[in-house]
Amino acid sequence: MTLSFTARWHDELPATYTALSPTPLTHSRLIWHNDALAQQLNIPAALFSTDRPAGVWGGETLLPGMSPLAQVYSGHQFGVWAGQLGDGRGILLGEQLLADGSTVDWHLKGAGLTPYSRMGDGRAVLRSTIRESLASEAMHYLGIPTTRALTIVTSDTPVYRETVEAGAMLVRVAQSHMRFGHFEHFYYRREPEKVQQLADFAIRHYWPHLHDENDKYVLWFRDVVSRTATLIADWQTVGFAHGVMNTDNMSILGLTMDYGPFGFLDDYDPGFICNHSDHQGRYRFDNQPAVGLWNLQRLAQSLSPFIHVDALNEALDTYQQALLTRYGQRMRQKLGFLSEQKEDNELLNALFGLMAREKSDYSRTFRMLSVTEQRSAASPLRDEFIDRDAFDAWYTRYRTRLQLDGVDDATRQTSMQSVNPAVVLRNWLAQRAIDAAEKGEMDELHRLHHVLRHPFNDRNDDYTHRPPDWGRRLEISCSS
Repeated sequence: MTLSFTARWHDELPATYTALSPTPLTHSRLIWHNDALAQQLNIPAALFSTDRPAGVWGGETLLPGMSPLAQVYSGHQFGVWAGQLGDGRGILLGEQLLADGSTVDWHLKGAGLTPYSRMGDGRAVLRSTIRESLASEAMHYLGIPTTRALTIVTSDTPVYRETVEAGAMLVRVAQSHMRFGHFEHFYYRREPEKVQQLADFAIRHYWPHLHDENDKYVLWFRDVVSRTATLIADWQTVGFAHGVMNTDNMSILGLTMDYGPFGFLDDYDPGFICNHSDHQGRYRFDNQPAVGLWNLQRLAQSLSPFIHVDALNEALDTYQQALLTRYGQRMRQKLGFLSEQKEDNELLNALFGLMAREKSDYSRTFRMLSVTEQRSAASPLRDEFIDRDAFDAWYTRYRTRLQLDGVDDATRQTSMQSVNPAVVLRNWLAQRAIDAAEKGEMDELHRLHHVLRHPFNDRNDDYTHRPPDWGRRLEISCSS
């Protein structure tokens, strides 16, 4: 089958990019590709041959119809206006046209210097490409909107970070890579007509049902608010911390994107900071919902030249309810509650209080809770707590609450096990795969990718375990 590419961004938004081809690496070679995603996108298997140079995956060739470009955008970083940013190491290769008429971006990270590289070298390293590939696929199989990883390429090109590392490239795909920062860029340049042009592009291609509505901009922004609120609620329910929620890392479509110093909770710590560069804790786990709203407020400001301020504020006012509604739905599912009762929130907060005091593992706690029997006080979760009396008191109340729904144990357990993962991408699991890959051993990378495709399956190996001592001391920075 022949792949077909279009160039809508290139043709319709000429002031928002620099046309530029990737700069290939030395002796690049493909070490992993996402076979399931490749089949979904009908990409010919021959393109993934490991017996020849990396080709398009290493920026060495382009496929017919590709019009590569580096996008320009700006943003607020750690709450401070940072000015012009842009694709400093990434290039949009093209937009694949699918059989149903939709498109997906092919974006190459680590593609070399661009006009927006600032002081950087335009490169990525193997550990960062592996982390992003693992994280994005883990999120996808948890059912959370995200960019997707398609390929990883390594090379003999030296890249200088804290040490000398191997240069690498990642191809990721998404419906769009449009960011809050795209709109901010032209707002702060005092070019409101280009901000509106971006909004028109987004509505035309991603919200076509709004195109002929008189209040299309308001309806569109309200949906952006809803998508963002829902996304962050989903993050909170699986214990995911993004680490760098700058406005240039926020997707207009409500996708998780730009994985750097992310982390899934091990011990339950609401103040968990996964980015050791975040000295003020702005992006700590429990502050993500507030930062999401703050970022939306910055986007609203950028849209104010053509959307009335009252309408923007009314849309922003829907954020909290949308987030709490989604979060409440997901947490009731995790707890096995099939109805909504007034004591549910208090029960959840009491459990979180126990978990915080005892440093309980977030994912394991909810997974083990999934085998609860309403009429039995026996539970494998009890052995996870030192203060057994406190757990027993909470567990008695919890089992009484379950009985209000009148659902048999087997049905409820099945439902809970479908939303409480047995496996999440813990940092130590990612690091183990990275360490092996940096030695040229790719088996663990492939094995971990396979495991992450089935997060709700019980296992009898260490993929479900709490981190070993060395895994608790990992520090993740923006260069990761």
